Amino acid sequence: MRITFVKKILANGEPCAKCADVERRLAASGQLQRIDRVVVADERDADSEGMRLAAHHDVAVAPFFIVEDDDQTTIYTIYLRFAKEVFGHRAEAVDEAQELLRANPDLDLI
Repeated sequence: MRITFVKKILANGEPCAKCADVERRLAASGQLQRIDRVVVADERDADSEGMRLAAHHDVAVAPFFIVEDDDQTTIYTIYLRFAKEVFGHRAEAVDEAQELLRANPDLDLI
Protein backbone atom coordinates (compact mmCIF):
# COMPACT_ATOMS: atom_id res chain seq x y z
CA MET A 1 0.00 0.00 0.00
CA ARG A 2 1.26 3.48 -0.90
CA ILE A 3 -0.25 6.56 0.76
CA THR A 4 0.08 10.11 -0.53
CA PHE A 5 -1.07 13.06 1.59
CA VAL A 6 -1.90 16.15 -0.47
CA LYS A 7 -2.00 19.46 1.36
CA LYS A 8 -2.61 22.94 -0.02
CA ILE A 9 -0.84 26.29 -0.05
CA LEU A 10 -3.35 29.09 -0.59
CA ALA A 11 -3.05 31.78 -3.26
CA ASN A 12 -1.78 34.22 -0.61
CA GLY A 13 1.10 31.87 0.23
CA GLU A 14 -0.34 30.74 3.55
CA PRO A 15 -0.80 27.05 4.37
CA CYS A 16 -4.37 25.77 4.34
CA ALA A 17 -5.62 25.78 7.96
CA LYS A 18 -7.51 22.51 7.58
CA CYS A 19 -4.44 20.87 6.02
CA ALA A 20 -2.28 22.03 8.93
CA ASP A 21 -4.85 20.66 11.39
CA VAL A 22 -4.91 17.27 9.67
CA GLU A 23 -1.12 17.18 9.55
CA ARG A 24 -1.02 17.87 13.33
CA ARG A 25 -3.49 15.03 13.90
CA LEU A 26 -1.42 12.67 11.76
CA ALA A 27 1.72 13.55 13.70
CA ALA A 28 0.04 13.30 17.12
CA SER A 29 -1.40 9.87 16.32
CA GLY A 30 1.85 8.53 14.86
CA GLN A 31 0.13 8.06 11.49
CA LEU A 32 2.37 10.56 9.71
CA GLN A 33 5.13 7.96 9.80
CA ARG A 34 2.93 5.67 7.71
CA ILE A 35 2.45 8.26 4.95
CA ASP A 36 4.75 7.53 2.01
CA ARG A 37 4.62 10.95 0.38
CA VAL A 38 3.48 14.45 1.26
CA VAL A 39 2.69 16.56 -1.80
CA VAL A 40 1.81 20.24 -1.97
CA ALA A 41 -1.01 21.64 -4.09
CA ASP A 42 0.07 25.25 -4.52
CA GLU A 43 -2.80 27.46 -5.70
CA ARG A 44 -0.20 29.89 -7.12
CA ASP A 45 1.15 27.17 -9.43
CA ALA A 46 -1.40 25.18 -11.43
CA ASP A 47 1.41 22.87 -12.49
CA SER A 48 2.44 21.95 -8.92
CA GLU A 49 2.33 18.22 -8.31
CA GLY A 50 -0.56 18.49 -5.85
CA MET A 51 -2.66 20.57 -8.26
CA ARG A 52 -2.01 18.04 -11.03
CA LEU A 53 -3.01 15.17 -8.71
CA ALA A 54 -6.18 17.02 -7.68
CA ALA A 55 -7.13 17.55 -11.33
CA HIS A 56 -6.28 13.97 -12.28
CA HIS A 57 -8.44 12.54 -9.49
CA ASP A 58 -11.14 15.23 -9.84
CA VAL A 59 -10.71 16.44 -6.26
CA ALA A 60 -11.69 20.01 -5.40
CA VAL A 61 -10.88 20.03 -1.67
CA ALA A 62 -7.77 19.74 0.45
CA PRO A 63 -6.36 17.96 2.21
CA PHE A 64 -6.90 14.62 0.57
CA PHE A 65 -5.27 11.21 0.57
CA ILE A 66 -4.48 8.88 -2.31
CA VAL A 67 -4.23 5.24 -1.26
CA GLU A 68 -2.83 2.92 -3.90
CA ASP A 69 -3.07 -0.79 -3.24
CA ASP A 70 -2.26 -3.26 -6.03
CA ASP A 71 -4.74 -2.45 -8.82
CA GLN A 72 -6.95 -0.13 -6.78
CA THR A 73 -6.66 3.58 -6.01
CA THR A 74 -8.92 5.12 -3.39
CA ILE A 75 -9.25 8.85 -2.72
CA TYR A 76 -10.19 10.11 0.74
CA THR A 77 -11.22 13.74 1.28
CA ILE A 78 -12.26 13.27 4.91
CA TYR A 79 -9.44 12.60 7.36
CA LEU A 80 -11.46 10.60 9.90
CA ARG A 81 -12.84 8.28 7.23
CA PHE A 82 -9.30 7.80 5.90
CA ALA A 83 -7.92 7.09 9.39
CA LYS A 84 -10.71 4.62 10.12
CA GLU A 85 -10.63 2.71 6.83
CA VAL A 86 -6.87 2.71 6.27
CA PHE A 87 -5.41 2.66 9.78
CA GLY A 88 -8.35 1.23 11.74
CA HIS A 89 -8.47 4.39 13.89
CA ARG A 90 -11.75 4.73 15.76
CA ALA A 91 -13.16 8.21 16.11
CA GLU A 92 -16.06 9.52 18.12
CA ALA A 93 -19.30 9.81 16.13
CA VAL A 94 -19.50 13.52 16.99
CA ASP A 95 -16.01 14.13 15.57
CA GLU A 96 -16.94 12.32 12.36
CA ALA A 97 -20.15 14.32 12.00
CA GLN A 98 -18.36 17.63 12.61
CA GLU A 99 -15.68 16.84 10.07
CA LEU A 100 -18.31 15.80 7.53
CA LEU A 101 -20.12 19.13 8.04
CA ARG A 102 -16.85 21.08 7.70
CA ALA A 103 -16.03 19.23 4.49
CA ASN A 104 -19.52 19.87 3.07
CA PRO A 105 -20.63 23.39 3.99
CA ASP A 106 -23.72 22.99 1.80
CA LEU A 107 -25.12 20.52 4.34
CA ASP A 108 -27.32 21.95 7.04
CA LEU A 109 -28.65 20.70 10.33
CA ILE A 110 -32.35 20.10 10.70
